[in-house]
Amino acid sequence: MPEKKISLKEKLMFILNKLCFLTFGAFVAAFALECFLVPNNIIDGGIVGISMIISYITKWNLGLLILILNIPFIGLAFNKMGKQFVFQTLFAVSMLAIGINVFHAYHITEDLLLATVFGGIILGTGVGIVLKNEGSLDGTEILSLVLSKKFGLSVGEIIMVFNVFIYFGAGLVFGWNKAMYSVLTYLIAYKVIDIVLEGLNTSKSVRIISDKATEIGQDLIDNFEISVTYLKGIGGYSKTEKTIIYCVVSRLELAKLKEVVREYDPKAFISIVDVHEAYGSRFGKHIDKI
Repeated sequence: MPEKKISLKEKLMFILNKLCFLTFGAFVAAFALECFLVPNNIIDGGIVGISMIISYITKWNLGLLILILNIPFIGLAFNKMGKQFVFQTLFAVSMLAIGINVFHAYHITEDLLLATVFGGIILGTGVGIVLKNEGSLDGTEILSLVLSKKFGLSVGEIIMVFNVFIYFGAGLVFGWNKAMYSVLTYLIAYKVIDIVLEGLNTSKSVRIISDKATEIGQDLIDNFEISVTYLKGIGGYSKTEKTIIYCVVSRLELAKLKEVVREYDPKAFISIVDVHEAYGSRFGKHIDKI
């Protein structure tokens, strides 16, 4: 069959949809910064954090500083991540700069704990929306990607080093209490970003090794209405052939699954791993054997 060609109208709608989400995400992040964090001298990590410190000292416009300081790092991404990512990141950062100026006069709370928690949640939501739509609001991630290939460190390790210096600077400028609140905000935002990118409906990948694998597998098919796959393995110590049950269940079904396994074989081995994305149907009363 010939591939379906995407019309110009569909392309434009796709681009417009992405730009709308990038704008929304950037404005959500700007709302968190200006309404919760900036008035209480609680900073974010990366370029945004550096910009907040410089803006506090010099009284320069925060939005403009974020845009200017991000531009060199966005340039680095041109060869590494392509024109589309560069355009979308530049657009998102520009929208963040505009949003910061829009929300500049609005301050929600002076309670440091409330500002930390809700600022972190809202900031993480905004950054997550931007990342999910293939953009970025912080150039340090781009720089970290480049440096990681040169020095053999992970991107996370390099970002952590950057942020240690940034939060140390925040301690010198704003005081150590504010620096610790800033670290807490970063951790909350980091977790919320994961939730936005991966969703709350984390499924569980389950492997069960038991001498009664067939009976357990059939019970799971009948009561959970899920597909079960039987894998063949050999015990490392006993050298005997083992049957391994593999299936994917929701978090709510996990407790019931353990109960079913214990009923048939209290000595069964169960391995459980988080699954952030799963495609295809999980339903159907059939068994695959590998």
